[in-house]
Order: sequence, then C-alpha cells, then structure tokens
Amino acid sequence: MKKSRTTADLLDRFSPPEGIPLLLLAIFIGAGTGLAAVLFIWMIETIHGQSYAAFARILPNTGMLAYLLVPLIGALLGGALIAWFAAETKGHGVPEVMQAMVLKGGRIRSRVVVAKVITSALCIGTGGSAGREGPIVQVGAALGSSMGQVLRLSDERIKNLVACGAAGAIAATFNAPIAGVAFAIEVLMSELQVRMFGNVVIASVSASIVSQMYLGDNPAFSVPSYAMQSPLAIVFFLLLGLAAALAAIMFIRMLGWFEVKFDNWRFPLFLKPAVGALLLGLLGMGYLYLSGNFESAAAPNSSGRELAARMPYFYGTGFHFMEDALQDKVGLLVLALLIVIKPLATSFTLGSGNSGGVFAPSLFIGAMLGGTMGHIFAAIHPGISGPPGAYALVGMAAVFAAAARAPLTALLIVFEMSNDYAMILPLMVATVTASTFAQWLYPESIYTHKLTRRGIRFVQGRDMDVMQAVAVSEVMNRTPEVVYRQMPLADLYRKFQETNYLGFPVLDEQDHLFGIVTLQDMERMLSDNTVQLRGLTVEDVAVTKPVTIFPDEPIWTAIQKMAPRGLARLPVVNRDGSGRLLGLISRSEILRAYDVALVRKQRGQLLGGDISLRSEKKNVFMEISLQEGDSGSGLPLRSLSLPVTVNVVSIERDGRIIIPRGDTVFLPGDVVTVFGRKEAMGQVREIFTAASSPGQV
Repeated sequence: MKKSRTTADLLDRFSPPEGIPLLLLAIFIGAGTGLAAVLFIWMIETIHGQSYAAFARILPNTGMLAYLLVPLIGALLGGALIAWFAAETKGHGVPEVMQAMVLKGGRIRSRVVVAKVITSALCIGTGGSAGREGPIVQVGAALGSSMGQVLRLSDERIKNLVACGAAGAIAATFNAPIAGVAFAIEVLMSELQVRMFGNVVIASVSASIVSQMYLGDNPAFSVPSYAMQSPLAIVFFLLLGLAAALAAIMFIRMLGWFEVKFDNWRFPLFLKPAVGALLLGLLGMGYLYLSGNFESAAAPNSSGRELAARMPYFYGTGFHFMEDALQDKVGLLVLALLIVIKPLATSFTLGSGNSGGVFAPSLFIGAMLGGTMGHIFAAIHPGISGPPGAYALVGMAAVFAAAARAPLTALLIVFEMSNDYAMILPLMVATVTASTFAQWLYPESIYTHKLTRRGIRFVQGRDMDVMQAVAVSEVMNRTPEVVYRQMPLADLYRKFQETNYLGFPVLDEQDHLFGIVTLQDMERMLSDNTVQLRGLTVEDVAVTKPVTIFPDEPIWTAIQKMAPRGLARLPVVNRDGSGRLLGLISRSEILRAYDVALVRKQRGQLLGGDISLRSEKKNVFMEISLQEGDSGSGLPLRSLSLPVTVNVVSIERDGRIIIPRGDTVFLPGDVVTVFGRKEAMGQVREIFTAASSPGQV
C-alpha cells in the first residue's frame, strides 16, 4: 500500500500533460500483455509435448488411454489452483472482465494473472478443448487494472486501461492488432472517445510488436488465395451466415447448460474440472473409434510425439486442423461430425470449471460448418459456389460474430489471420447476417449469457438489471423549465439562448402537458423559407402527444421508451390521465440513476426491500413464465405464501418492467423474476405454477 501511495504521489507532484501518463501506461500494458501471450503460448506447447512424452515413458503400453488420463491429470492440477487460489480464473474469463468493468470500476485482483496463465496452460496443453485468447484477455485486463489501481486513477481511466490490456491480448495471441482494437470496442467499451480509443490502439500495436519479435510476423493460418467465382455465390454466403447463427446459439446454449449443471452440482469444486476432463476423454476415444483411427491411436509403445500427433482434432485449440479445413484437406463427414463434437467438448471442458477461452472454439466450429456447407454448395452448383475452403474461412468469422455479437471483430480477425483481402465481401455479408439473425433469435451473447444468470444484463456496456431498482420519481427533475403553447416563437428562441437547454415541455392553459419542443424543432422552422414566422407560437412547432412516462415506473422502462427514436428526454405525468406534468427525465438523470442503482447493488440493497444480493452460490435468480390456469395467475402478491428467504424482483408484462407491490396482481403471460435461496426455488415455482414442469434455476 505504501508503494502505491508513493507512485501516485509522484504522478501528482509532477502533473504531466493529461494524455501522456495514459499513453505511456498503454505502451507498458500492451508490451506486458504481449510478453504474457508469448509466455503463455510457450507454456502450452511445452506442457503439451512434455505431458504426452512423460505418459509414453511411464505407461508405454496403454496407448489411447493417454487421451483420457493426460487431460484428467491437467484438470486435477488446474482445479486445485482454481478452487484454492483464484476462483475468477474458472471458465473463459471475458465475462469476469466485463463484470469488473461495469460493476467494479474495472478493478480486478492481480493474483488472477498468475493463476489464469497456469490453469489455462495446464488445461489447453494437456488437451482441454478451449482457446488461449480468453485467458490472455483476462491477464491483460488484470495488468491494466493493477496499474490503474497502483496510480489511484479514476474508474473511467482504469476501465480504459483494462480495455488496453484486452486489445493487446487479442493482438498478441492472433497477430491481429486491428482486430484487438475492434474487440475492445465492441465487447468491452460502452463509449468510444477519441482520446481513449488512441490508448487502446497504442496498446494493441505495442502487444503485437512484442509478440512478433518472439513468434514471427506470419498470419495464424496459411490459406490459399480464395475469391468469389461468381457474384451469385453471395447467396451461398448469406445462407452460411444464417446457419452460423444457429450453430452459435447451439454453442451458447450448450455451454450455458453445462455451466449451470456443474455450478449446481454438490461436488468438491477442485474435482469438477476433472469430471469434465473425464467426459472429454471418453468423447475423444469414442470419436477415434467412429473415425476409424482407433487402431493407430491404440497402438502400444507409441512415443510422446506420436501420441500428440494422433490426438483427437477437437482437443486443445485445434488450430492445425482448422488450417487443414481451410486448405480443403478434410472430408465432408469429419467436418459435419465436428460441428457438434467441438461445442460438446468445449462445454465439457469449460462448463465443468476448467480455464480457457471460447474465441478459438467458435472459430473452429465456424470452419467446420463452413467447410460442410461448402461441400454441399459445390455439389449443388460447382460453377458458382467455389472451393469449400473459402466457406470454411468465412464460416470462422460468421460463427464468432454470432456467438460474441461482434461482427467487426470477427471480420477483421479472420482477415488478419488469413491475410487475404479477396474474401472481404463474403466476410462482410456473412458476419453481419449471422450476428443480426442470432441477436433476433437469442439476445444473449456467449460472453453475456453467464452474466445474465447472475442477474447482470448488459446494454451498451451497462448492467440494465440494476435499472429496474430505481424509480423515475427518484431521479427526475421535479422543477423543469417549461413553456406555454401560446408563447411567441421569438420568446421561445430567447429562452433557448438564455438557458442553453435543448428542449422544454409545453403546457396548455390548465398547466396540463400539451407537447414537447426542442431546439431542433425550432431550427427546422427557422430554416423553412416558405413559412411566415411572424405571429407563430410554440404551438406551431411543438410535437404534440409526446412519449411520456409515469413516476413509479423503473428507469429501465424510460430507456426502452427513449431507444426507438433516440429521444433525449421524457415528460413525467400523473397516472390519473389528467396529463398533469410532474417532472422531466433526461439522459443525464438516467446516468445518475445508474450510479445510484450500482451503489445499491454493491451495498446489497434492492429497492422495495432489504434483501441481500450477496454473490453467494446459495442465492440464485429464477424466471417463471405464467400461463393461463397457473395457480399464481390472477392473485395479488400479498396472497402468495412465499418463503421468507425469497423476494419477487420484477414482472415483465407486455414489454414493460413492473416493480411489484403487495397489491400487484399476476397475469397470464407475465415473466416473474425471483431472487432468493436456491433450496426454496422449487417451492416458489410450485406456488406460482402448480402443475407446470420445473425449469432450470
């Protein structure tokens, strides 16, 4: 602590120009992340080679059992580190970074760096089906966070340094500096500021330079020069984008299902990754049997090099096999089989709590899907479709875009990894199609899915669930500046100049809301040369029947009402239908409400009750969809005999979020969100739905 104070005091004493410290920190964080990526890749390769070599020496006659026992040993070692040293290293890492960005001001424990590198290297090196980018993102983010905390920077600057570390991680791991910047912006940063954007770029470049010094300046894949054989082939790439969305949703749902099952399983935490490794090993041996490689893989007295070479394709990152698919060296049956096997293997590995990333598995699934559809399209119309390898290349980007909801990152990373500009048009079509279609079908990305189960919902980098806990009346401006509809236009123009406001509620003679007028409305009227301005009043330029909101509605509802037309303010009116103006809520009040809600959540308080929101495994959220005839439909909240350890958080009804009170009546079609002790959730579901089948908690 003394050291951090001294370092921060030096910064205060010399007071350098505003951008210089962050620029230097960005260079340092990028270089440090680049070195961490180089070390991490070396550790994976070393563990991979040495683990199978040691197995071949110690147990030379067991053959294919290596593909079960080696991952199992790696999971046992990694599980112990995760359980007893840093639980944040569990899983694929990026959701934890996002949670720290939004709820903790970017603060991440520095011990995560060491634990994440070791556990992930053990997992991937011994054959765990995971990627290496997620761990390095968490390491880079932790490095940026630690530097910001040492210098006692503001939350916003710490968040920027976290984004610098994440960008450097992607840049160094895949030799893709532009994609690193795009990843930080699309996935982590909620607002793009030129000053902050520059720091992210510098960190990404710095990390890429360091990694190239040790790993070389070569694309991640050696890909033939592909191009569209016909403009009509764009239809095939469009279909690939649609299929990629379905494959990505399958991956998200499958991984989420296994995470829930393992999290809820009463079993020692340090042994759960070993169970996942055991399932992976059984899957690997089954795959070798089905693919006809059983006899060669089971051959006794195999060397460590031979064991590593015969390893199932979906073990580890799978980069070498992905390159084969991109070069059209893989048959249709194997490609099609791996579309399902790879997400299952990754779900076993990461769902059980082992450490690794989902970036590379998403690319792998996309390559298999694209190669499969490329073969099908070639059989349908070879003159138009082109080689299957081109579809494998585009499929990589499409599945990741759909899984992460990051089309720009997907497009750029595949472009940089293949160094081929000729496929940019199919890449653009497939990634945007896949991302849009997936968002329409399933709103959660592979990164936000886990956080949603924790009660954290992201919109543009903010946790929207907390916005259900603050009512409009708590933060609205109760004495807004108003104008009357009969006010001359000249007086309105003068009022805009005097107050510097951008809009006013408009009242009628009875002080009821008539409409709303903005500076843009005024400017449009002034620029219309066909209109005679003399004699015009506010009534002539105001927007009548504006979108309004009630004071007891949550801030989340205000955000939903503002979003479709990009409104900057909403009048707050009485519920009695009289149109009486009670106040005004604007974007600045919404930002203040978000801060209020975060403080409440961090203090463990939820509006409407003193229910503790401690992040314990004993407390969970559950959503219940009420149907016609359910026992809870038509009854008020106070009449339900709910356990004292449970609280009804919100009701989603016809697109609106309602904070329930004692007299709130539940209706068919309501989606009720409940929070409380896990053991009470079965009883709660029974109270609400009676004969309805239980769902997942």
